[in-house]
Amino acid sequence: MASTSPRPSHAALMDEVYRGQRHIYDFTRKYYLFGRDTLIDGLAAKQGMRVLEVACGTGRNLAKVAKAWPGVRLFGLDISAEMLKSARATLGDEARLVEGDACAFDAAALLGEPQFDRIVLSYSLSMIPDWEGAFAHAAGLLAEGGQLHVVDFGDLSGLPRPLSAFLRAWLAKFHVEPRDGLVEIANRIAAARGLTLTSTRGPLGYFQLYVLMAN
Repeated sequence: MASTSPRPSHAALMDEVYRGQRHIYDFTRKYYLFGRDTLIDGLAAKQGMRVLEVACGTGRNLAKVAKAWPGVRLFGLDISAEMLKSARATLGDEARLVEGDACAFDAAALLGEPQFDRIVLSYSLSMIPDWEGAFAHAAGLLAEGGQLHVVDFGDLSGLPRPLSAFLRAWLAKFHVEPRDGLVEIANRIAAARGLTLTSTRGPLGYFQLYVLMAN
């Protein structure tokens, strides 16, 4: 007989995944989440700029942003209350951190700012079910002259096929799916909003990095 129990929400699923993993997340992910520091180095953020990371996880990236670009104002949003525990421990009062859905959060109500000068999506679209909606929503929060920086898994086409297949299967155990259509969506969102798009392909197609710039 088929189960009639409701499907767990994405927030509940992420809390279940990260309740224990958050304690080792940063140590383990540094070995395969490549391109994050390249993204941070390219932010070119000035003092006083509002920097938002959507799906900020443990706060690792925001902490590095603070060191690389002193004087910026940090904001973070994540759907997982468990991950936000780690982010708050990492960042303390350095950032305004809130719980919310990347696809539909009210930035002004939750974060006190309607727009941002720099927005980061780092290895998050591969975990968000409505990743296209999250991408588009983030682009809609750019201030005049703002930039949206996105890094995530690439097509992995430079890896030997067995290794690529193994990596995809292993990532799926953590509810992670490389978004092979990311380049098309990035181009579509940039065109719809009149943004300038630049892209970087990581070695062996392991990661893909996009910057969408408002005029």
